[in-house]
Amino acid sequence: MKFQKVTTLEEIANLLQCEFVGDKDFPVLGMNEIHVVEAGDIVFVDHPKYYDKALQSAATIVLINKKVDCPEGKGLLISDDPFRDFNTLTNYFKPFQSSSTSISPSAKIGVGTIIQPNVFIGHNVIIGDHCLIHSNVSIYDHTIIGDNVIIHAGTILGADAFYYKKRVSGFDQLISGGRVVIEDNVGIGALCTIDKGVTGDTTIGEGTKIDNQVHVGHDTVIGKKCLIASQTGIAGCVIIEDEVTLWGQVGTTSGITIGSKAVIMGQTGVTKSVAGGKSYFGTPIQESREQLKQLANLKKIPEILTKLR
Repeated sequence: MKFQKVTTLEEIANLLQCEFVGDKDFPVLGMNEIHVVEAGDIVFVDHPKYYDKALQSAATIVLINKKVDCPEGKGLLISDDPFRDFNTLTNYFKPFQSSSTSISPSAKIGVGTIIQPNVFIGHNVIIGDHCLIHSNVSIYDHTIIGDNVIIHAGTILGADAFYYKKRVSGFDQLISGGRVVIEDNVGIGALCTIDKGVTGDTTIGEGTKIDNQVHVGHDTVIGKKCLIASQTGIAGCVIIEDEVTLWGQVGTTSGITIGSKAVIMGQTGVTKSVAGGKSYFGTPIQESREQLKQLANLKKIPEILTKLR
């Protein structure tokens, strides 16, 4: 998530009322999660296990809960609660704006696009040309939709990330300030939910087709010309490369990659990254040929036991 104007390290520290390490005029361009940070970004870290990863990342400002040596060319923000302060920054730089109309005046809708009744379109949404948005679709703020996109009834684009920190008082939500980006020629079925990124984009690639009742988690990137069947659940921060097929009721863990042209058979639990160009089946996931051989061998056990007797 990039800020609308360049901010300084001192200005951010004053906003958070925390100590900083580094040049007070050090430029701050935005904020992001660890897996998508770029130079000029703030990243937060609140667990010693991830200190080195954050400090050595592309981020040039680290919001951290311990005084540590500052890497050369970087700045530190010393906070007693980086999770809370990251939320403070999201609320400050990208605050929630309520709506009083079904279609925000700031939304841009392309030529030939059809919007059916009872659709909600939030602030700063961009919808391309010749799209068809069916009834009762909700498109949250800042969503980007390309040309020739079809979205069926009841689908929601831009819900919050499922990202929480456990506190003594309950669960504290990490506020989502990212977007959903739908590229050209995508088809999305009825009653799907595609969550926005925490600070980056959840992206559906050109030509991908998604069936009914599919969930796509925050910051996931789905490639071009993928097929995703009904009741599939894709966790956050997943990378699905081009021309992947996910059949019905597939579920994935977070932070994995599914290689190009992989086929994931129905009801498979994708518990780890898998290479492209192969077919997979089962939970835990394995190549379908191997899994089917094992199932065939299991069926032979009664016959083998009879012979042994």
